[in-house]
Amino acid sequence: MPVPLSPRTYESLLAWYFVSVWGSGFLATKLGLQHAAPFTFLSLRFAFGLICLVPLLLVLRPRWPASRSETGHLIVAGLLMHAVHLGGSHYTQYLGMSAGITAVLLSVQPLLTAVIAGRWMGDRIGTRQWAGIAIGLAGVTLIVWHKIDVREASAGALLAVTISLAGVTAGTLYQRRWCPTADLRAAALLQFAGTLVVLAPLAWLVEGATVCWSWALAGSIVFLVIGASFLAVNALHTLMRRGRATRVTSLIYLTPIFAVTLELLMFGVVPSAISLAGIVVTCCGVAMVSWQGRRQQGSAA
Repeated sequence: MPVPLSPRTYESLLAWYFVSVWGSGFLATKLGLQHAAPFTFLSLRFAFGLICLVPLLLVLRPRWPASRSETGHLIVAGLLMHAVHLGGSHYTQYLGMSAGITAVLLSVQPLLTAVIAGRWMGDRIGTRQWAGIAIGLAGVTLIVWHKIDVREASAGALLAVTISLAGVTAGTLYQRRWCPTADLRAAALLQFAGTLVVLAPLAWLVEGATVCWSWALAGSIVFLVIGASFLAVNALHTLMRRGRATRVTSLIYLTPIFAVTLELLMFGVVPSAISLAGIVVTCCGVAMVSWQGRRQQGSAA
């Protein structure tokens, strides 16, 4: 008879599953983009997500938004977090930036969120958080400094990752402000549908909606929808409900290192010494912001 897992072991498994899948997602994206351009790849991803979600929600019967206003807010948040954020991050890799470096640059999102929330949403930022923000930005500077040149691909990749970072930061704060109690299952369906309505025409007009069908493409889509969008996000919110936000917050900053390591093993992409130094500095800075926030949460409890 199998021995049941202790709550602590179960929570640790959930946390590490979330981090490993989140880090692997950058590599799954890199693989998928070899067979379809970004808007086309995302359109396929969200179409498959809807195909999976519709029958599931018919059984689960989630709580739907009570008004058109709430529905609209959810769709706007979804467009920011999916169309803008993922569209930008996918084009970042499509234009030549490595998956690992993309993951690191996007990991500074909590730094931006802390600054904006502290300035306009009343969140308090302590001395350690400000130090972490400064250190994190210094790490990003190390990463991108040697990549800035006049070539179109490099400039385009930096612009795309900036747009992606702005999208996920704005989307996170927008959903926090306007949709704090939404049922995440219903929200996912509305946000997937809204994103598909926007991205599918762009895929056709900008990219010609050309797809090189392969098992690798299908596998990357299934992994990103089932493994990441459904299971990893569910693991995250399970840990949140169990009061384990601290563990997830601390582990989530390992995703860039996980992505860099996996990219080295799978694709042979070796980061430069300056990039490695920037990765370490950035992760330290973001972790400092996280630790300060966790202490405040603990004292508030």
